[in-house]
Amino acid sequence: MLQLLRKIAFPISLIYALVVHVRNFLFDTGVFSSKSYRIPTICVGNLSVGGTGKTPMTEYVLRILAERNTAVLSRGYKRKSDGFYLANAKSTVLELGDEPYQIHRKFPEVAVAVDADRCNGIEKLEKLVNPEMIVLDDAFQHRKVKPTFSILLTTYQNLYVDDWYLPTGSLRDAKKEAKRADLIIVTKCPLGLDDIERNAIEAKLTPEKHQKVLFAHLAYHDCVSDGSEEKIPLKELKGRQVALVTGIASPGPLVRYLDDLGVDFKHFEFGDHHNFNASEIDKFKGYELILTTEKDFVRLKGSVDRLYYLEIAHNFSKKDELILQRAIEDLF
Repeated sequence: MLQLLRKIAFPISLIYALVVHVRNFLFDTGVFSSKSYRIPTICVGNLSVGGTGKTPMTEYVLRILAERNTAVLSRGYKRKSDGFYLANAKSTVLELGDEPYQIHRKFPEVAVAVDADRCNGIEKLEKLVNPEMIVLDDAFQHRKVKPTFSILLTTYQNLYVDDWYLPTGSLRDAKKEAKRADLIIVTKCPLGLDDIERNAIEAKLTPEKHQKVLFAHLAYHDCVSDGSEEKIPLKELKGRQVALVTGIASPGPLVRYLDDLGVDFKHFEFGDHHNFNASEIDKFKGYELILTTEKDFVRLKGSVDRLYYLEIAHNFSKKDELILQRAIEDLF
């Protein structure tokens, strides 16, 4: 049914594509201006709507920058606060949004701010924090800021070159805008991706001379956590009554991973950034163990007992890891 609706919406996608191309043309020709900043900025983003692993990649970059005074600026999608908001010890997920709150919780030493106006957000951080680096989470399509360095993510299962514009496809920006990236990272690759397939994907993406293409796969933690010291090995979930609750764009890899482990679960699937209501929670709160993603955990915590999350991270080959690390360190 969804595929049929997407095909019916094809004329709308043509209009959307036209608007996107006109907007980018106006930035490219200087009718709309882009601003650079004194403090170096790293943009982590994509051309599509969700599901490429932007938050884990932002976290990966923050680990590289662990010895630096770093700030993160995000839009704070679906947050209840307005304008610029800088996280503090009392901040809630409602004030920050789920992904910025997740970053704030994991990296308390990092200044995390949200602002739909990225220019205003950067200027506020310059005055209030004066960081050595600002990481712009999900900002590739925000052309008003000209970042120092851009990381573009695309998934192995749905490369942007194979995608189409909303609402028929998932592209929110033009494919040709990939040329603005410094690094293109293909995420969610299968383990054991060989050089032949890597080269074939790179040829398909046709990177510019200044661009490098890296490959990452998702690595799942071997334990689930309740946010405290308590952890349960994944293998101990076998034979238990488990509810898997997801409110993310692409739960498929997680579902397949748990299936492969032999975990028996009932999947309750919701849309990306979903805010759970009481009637929805009633459907799964009676399970022996409720397993969710880290992003969903911060929204469900306090509303459900026996709640655990499974942490994920991007993993690279040693060669690609070194390329990414050196590219970021060279910005200083």
